[in-house]
Amino acid sequence: MLNIAIIGLGSMGKNHYRILKDISDVNICALCDVVQNDPYDEKFFLDIDEMLTSAKPDAVIIAVPTFLHKEVALKCIDKNVNIFIEKPAASTIVDAKIILDAVNAKNLKSCVGHVERFNPVVQALKNELTSQEIYSVAITRVGPFPPRIADVGVLTDLSVHDIDLIRFITGRNILKSTIYKSRKIHNHHEDNAVLCFELENEVIADITTNWLTPFKKRQIEVACKDGYFQADLMGQTLNEYSGFSVNNSFVTRGCHIKKDEPLIKELEAFVAYIKSGERGSLASIEDSIITLEIATSNDS
Repeated sequence: MLNIAIIGLGSMGKNHYRILKDISDVNICALCDVVQNDPYDEKFFLDIDEMLTSAKPDAVIIAVPTFLHKEVALKCIDKNVNIFIEKPAASTIVDAKIILDAVNAKNLKSCVGHVERFNPVVQALKNELTSQEIYSVAITRVGPFPPRIADVGVLTDLSVHDIDLIRFITGRNILKSTIYKSRKIHNHHEDNAVLCFELENEVIADITTNWLTPFKKRQIEVACKDGYFQADLMGQTLNEYSGFSVNNSFVTRGCHIKKDEPLIKELEAFVAYIKSGERGSLASIEDSIITLEIATSNDS
């Protein structure tokens, strides 16, 4: 039985709690936050140090605000506890590297919660692209402003998903990047951005992301030599368009997707990783550092 604690019981922490309750061979041994707003069956702690000493978890889920990631992660690492950190790894590249060095010094297992890697439609798209010559990738991730996000802007909160996905689905490194951003409604951070990239093999990519659109949209479009793919990450649908002719006709194929909740697959992978050491599709702290380097590359 794997003993896992959850630190941070906000929106994302509650999602982890709900799913971990149903994963076999997992015992939620403790919960921790600065205040307890809801009743839980598990022992609840208001102090991290007390929780780590008393509960002695094998692993922790860190779902606190991003600016607290380094402080919380280092406390867990000091107690030889394996860590799952919600994305991004930290607020800054320097802090993320400090966490990585501490994990490596203790030879612990760690990952960063880039949950979109486990979206069934992303997995299906990645498999489809294995045999394709990719020309370009375009990702849209927009929606209304979430009041719960106060410590970061769209680049750190949203675009990191898609910078990671571009590398994940294409298997190529990003060589060059340009970011255009603006602040329209957020008090302190950018809420509107367009990111442009050049990848290996002359693949180009772009991301459109904002908190200005009144509805959520999560879409990936990939142009290839022999077809065009359109993935809806929310509806979990994937279509391929091919057989283009001079009169603009084409063939549409709906790719089979077995729909599922991405966080279930991600946490199952984390449990398997702790037990076997096989990382699978889990994002590493190194992956998150690369993403942060790109997302903050033109910060003034």
